[in-house]
Amino acid sequence: MKVKVGVSARHVHLTKEDVNILFGKNYILTKKADLSQFGQYACNEQITLIGAKNTIKNVRVLGPERNQTQVEISKTDSYKLGINPPVRNSGDLDNAALITIVGPCGQITKKAAIIAARHLHVNKQEQIKYGLINKKNVSIKVNNEKGGILNNVSIRVDDNYSYEVHLDTDDANAFLIKNGDEVEIIIED
Repeated sequence: MKVKVGVSARHVHLTKEDVNILFGKNYILTKKADLSQFGQYACNEQITLIGAKNTIKNVRVLGPERNQTQVEISKTDSYKLGINPPVRNSGDLDNAALITIVGPCGQITKKAAIIAARHLHVNKQEQIKYGLINKKNVSIKVNNEKGGILNNVSIRVDDNYSYEVHLDTDDANAFLIKNGDEVEIIIED
């Protein structure tokens, strides 16, 4: 089984309340471009992240708004910021690292920073076709000059998903992978 790769750079998901703090009361996020997953988009808005040691500017906000604010960074980003976020699936902020998010109108500090776990988006048709099980893990095989195997790729099933594996920039760079490259799925026993 082959699947295309989407490389996920650092970004932030915000609640409506936090959008209002960072960008102003009743602010509405504006779409810059659609993402590969249905209904998800990159916003024109950007924020600054402040950690214990340093800052990272011009971090993209993704829409639409969510039920909880979540900052997704790479391990490399965490070294620069001086924080130690856990690897988590999106939405799981258990033991998330403390981070300050700064917008043009305000800032918030909360435990919201994670390193996103590798994951495979699958819709229900593909789940049945390929025999994939929601929340189980697969591996992916990269066949290029820096090829290898990436384990612990969590399967996520939803009718709105487009078939794609998501890796952060550290994983992609280590294996010389770019957006749109194809990798092979290996079912783990």
